[in-house]
Amino acid sequence: MSHCHYHALSSVRRWGGNAEDYLPLHQWFDESKKIIADPRHRALRHHAEGIFLLETIFGVTIRNSDGRDIPVRLVGEQHVTEDLGRIPSFADWARLIQPMPWILRGNPAGSPGLDPELGAPEPGSRDHIPAIA
Repeated sequence: MSHCHYHALSSVRRWGGNAEDYLPLHQWFDESKKIIADPRHRALRHHAEGIFLLETIFGVTIRNSDGRDIPVRLVGEQHVTEDLGRIPSFADWARLIQPMPWILRGNPAGSPGLDPELGAPEPGSRDHIPAIA
């Protein structure tokens, strides 16, 4: 589907209520179009982890205007399935990333936490606890 409004209308056909009941959920999935306005935007949220994150943000259910409690995860599954035909994992997306040298670089020598000369605090010392002003 090309627009959140049509996803919301699909939700109305499935669970009743009004499109406005579902629009915020569908808009959340497609906010990544602000970053990249082509189908690659879906890599950010259109996967199983994104569906669970939707539930974390919006709650387990929403109440539509017909008074029905609708599981948020089902609305997320509907959105992703309508766009992709299935629900991929994040790993499915990540496997498609071609690692560039800057991705593979890691941390350069001397980075804090990697330099063995920096060492860890002595056991029992309070050196690692920041002072409170």
